[in-house]
Amino acid sequence: MRARGHRARDGHASLTRPRLGAGGLTYHGVMATLTERQTLELYEKTGALMRGHFRLTSGLHSDIYLQSALVLQYPEHAARLGDALAAPFGDAGAQSVLAPAIGGILVAHEVARALGVRALFTERENGVMRLRRGFTLTPGERCLVVEDVITTGGSTREVVECVRASGGAVVGVGSLIDRSGGAAAFDVKRVALATVSATTWPPESCPLCKTGSQAIKPGSRV
Repeated sequence: MRARGHRARDGHASLTRPRLGAGGLTYHGVMATLTERQTLELYEKTGALMRGHFRLTSGLHSDIYLQSALVLQYPEHAARLGDALAAPFGDAGAQSVLAPAIGGILVAHEVARALGVRALFTERENGVMRLRRGFTLTPGERCLVVEDVITTGGSTREVVECVRASGGAVVGVGSLIDRSGGAAAFDVKRVALATVSATTWPPESCPLCKTGSQAIKPGSRV
């Protein structure tokens, strides 16, 4: 769908929104939905969901590794995932979509495109998550916070706090994958397209290591 931009009252560019039907967002009459199975199939067929013996950024070992960049590198997959994540928030009145850099940037862009609003991202400056690069929020601006993968929810909470500190209002939290098993809680509506249960162990007690297997670290995002 190609959207046409126009100038909104708050001074930000606004886009033509998809039609909101009784069942959610529709694009040319097609429902923007993905089942959990379909989401995980997209991840697996692009190599974005790997099974084996991995060393995570935290230092822990796991039998599951997620590298969302491998699925998001394909525009058609990124668009489909963005449409599906936008659909549950079609009636939230979001005026912008925000995500933490770097992993969430493409997710924010695709969800924002689907909702017909703008996409922003936050970055850490001196250890604090901030809006940079000239990004600003208007007072009371309704913001949807998204991520590619939520594990502990820490970076997502930092974005939520950044939005509120900047005068915005958070209307929901969305992620492509919930790796927390539902443990990461928020005080707003929360949606994930799929949940992945992955066990982690300290290296000294990793059962995979005890079998002689060596942990690998395929990339920089887990």
